[in-house]
Amino acid sequence: MKIKKELWFGLTIMGLITAGTAVMLISADKISNGHLGLMMLALVVVAIMMGFPTAFTLMGMGMIFTWLAYEENTTKTLDLMVQSAFKVMSNDVLISIPLFVFMGYLVERANLIEKLFRSLHLSLARVPGSLAVATLFTCAVFATATGIVGAVVTLMGLLALPQMLKGGYDVRLSAGAITAGGCLGILIPPSVLLIVYGATAGVSVVQLYAGAFFPGIMLAGLYILYVIIVAKLKPELAPPLSEQARFVPLPVFTQQISDAVSNRALPALLKSLKGARNSNVPAGYILKELFIILLPAIVFALVALMSWRVATAPLEVDDMPAAMESSGGMMSLESPSASSGGLAEPPGASGVQEPPGAGGLAEPPAARSGLQEPLSSAGGLQEPPDASGGGLQEPPGARGAVQDPGAGGVQEPPGAAPVGSSAGSPSGGGAAAQIPEPDRRPASTNFWVGLAVGVVALMAFYGIMSFQRLEVFKMLLSSFFPLVVLIMSVLGSIVFGLATPTEAAAVGAFGGFVLAAAYKQLTMSVVKESVFLTAKTSAMVCWLFVGSAIFSAAFALLGGQELVEKWVLSMNLSKTEFLILSQVIIFILGWPLEWTEIIVIFMPIFIPLLDDFGVDPLFFGLLVALNLQTAFLSPPVAMAAFYLKGVSPPHVTLNQIFAGMLPFMGIQVVAIVLLYSFPEIGMWLPQVLYR
Repeated sequence: MKIKKELWFGLTIMGLITAGTAVMLISADKISNGHLGLMMLALVVVAIMMGFPTAFTLMGMGMIFTWLAYEENTTKTLDLMVQSAFKVMSNDVLISIPLFVFMGYLVERANLIEKLFRSLHLSLARVPGSLAVATLFTCAVFATATGIVGAVVTLMGLLALPQMLKGGYDVRLSAGAITAGGCLGILIPPSVLLIVYGATAGVSVVQLYAGAFFPGIMLAGLYILYVIIVAKLKPELAPPLSEQARFVPLPVFTQQISDAVSNRALPALLKSLKGARNSNVPAGYILKELFIILLPAIVFALVALMSWRVATAPLEVDDMPAAMESSGGMMSLESPSASSGGLAEPPGASGVQEPPGAGGLAEPPAARSGLQEPLSSAGGLQEPPDASGGGLQEPPGARGAVQDPGAGGVQEPPGAAPVGSSAGSPSGGGAAAQIPEPDRRPASTNFWVGLAVGVVALMAFYGIMSFQRLEVFKMLLSSFFPLVVLIMSVLGSIVFGLATPTEAAAVGAFGGFVLAAAYKQLTMSVVKESVFLTAKTSAMVCWLFVGSAIFSAAFALLGGQELVEKWVLSMNLSKTEFLILSQVIIFILGWPLEWTEIIVIFMPIFIPLLDDFGVDPLFFGLLVALNLQTAFLSPPVAMAAFYLKGVSPPHVTLNQIFAGMLPFMGIQVVAIVLLYSFPEIGMWLPQVLYR
């Protein structure tokens, strides 16, 4: 029987792991518990590659080796199993997983992806490789809304692959764009991978989401840039769309306006309102079209107004000292001159001093027999009648300061202006001085530059807006923008601290309900199927966590973690060398294993080493998330390739799909290098928002 190349590859990997474990045990002077831990790790990898369920393999190996570590004490072994399971059950971060998965399945069944793909590829018709670029855009948006790699790759394989092949696109480029774009869901928030990593490494999921936002956009942008360059250099691999494929039919009334007035949408709609019959088009229809076309201007005006209010808001109290140093207002409490308008010390006083002749704070003479209120015709607080008796005294010359008429109230030092008034303002008589509302700051140059750029872009938008483009814009309004609103409501509430990931996931699940209902897809069968798939996926993840907890506890108990740490530290690696070594190991592990297995098995080994090399676990998690894209794109596992093969035409072979994925794997390596070279790509947003 002929064995496939993929099977030979898997058997070779298993053989190397087994041989390496045997050599390690034979070469050891004494087999310790740490060596047993490493043998357990190797056996787990081999068992998973042989097809055993990951979660139960982890639990089984962990229980067996824990039993050996406790010297065959069954009671302690069972206690460890119960405690590990309870620790997973009490982790409230994991509640967000079923909610995000449920949102994804509902959005997937709302049939938005077909409208989204068509509207995007029509709007990008003039871009080289427009079908592949639209595929990547659609995958990125849909992956953000669902986070389910298999669903996105399968749907795009059914929808985009036939159209790309019909348009003359190369099979390898088409397959690579679909598989690479579909895998973006494991990096771009709300990603289940980031939740699993955060729960495993003890890192805030909120900060992971904020950190993964720009790396995800960067990776998607690199994919799109690669496709555009290939299409530009080799047009035969991605031919431009034909006129027939770019044709957008117009509604009857819109066609009448276009024929009678002009094909430029905004001027034609405004002119068609003139006259007795409105170009034989109902006025209600014209007003509705005008409202749609003016939506960008309305949104831009609202955003500009809010931005202006933020840019010109008065300085906060914490920001005032820096601003006051360069202004003529209230500068400092240490200013000796009353003309500066600031609070001044009493004349001749270098600091807080005791009253002259007093050895300490003394009570007024009349109050020595008890706590009494000094006599006053106004009923206010007064100085003691005889200030020379050691009581508190006023600074000399302070009698002329601002005070309530006829009352000996608490007085200010000489030359001090009331808070909120300038030095030259009248300071005598009347009620207490009120603090006026501070003036707004002048808007910065950056604000005006951004506003000018936005106005120019808006004018260009309306300048090129034809009726055909208006129809494409309406398609985007009905497919792209609802998903964007859902994504921004979920991610925005998490990133800006308005909700926890669990609360935002609940909002997202409700939003999925609303979208499915709005598109008339919320049937009992859809809800039933979504609930079933959500329960299946959530159960898999939670059992993986239980198995991982038992396995990690057994590995640490046997001393395997300590042995690995000593081995790594004995190599005297620098921070850069450690990161390169760890990412190479994860990259290689991505060939035979899936990301879930890598996270739950190997992250508990890497995480304790980060402190020794001064690596931020958040930054390490972003590198791992970028690297684990390879788990879906690298053979022989490459689940994305098998998802696509299951729905592709018979003439598309698995080798062609693998060949198409290789350039995108290279782009992932470039993205990892960029993130390491410029950590601000991932760390800037979390630092701005949370640190």
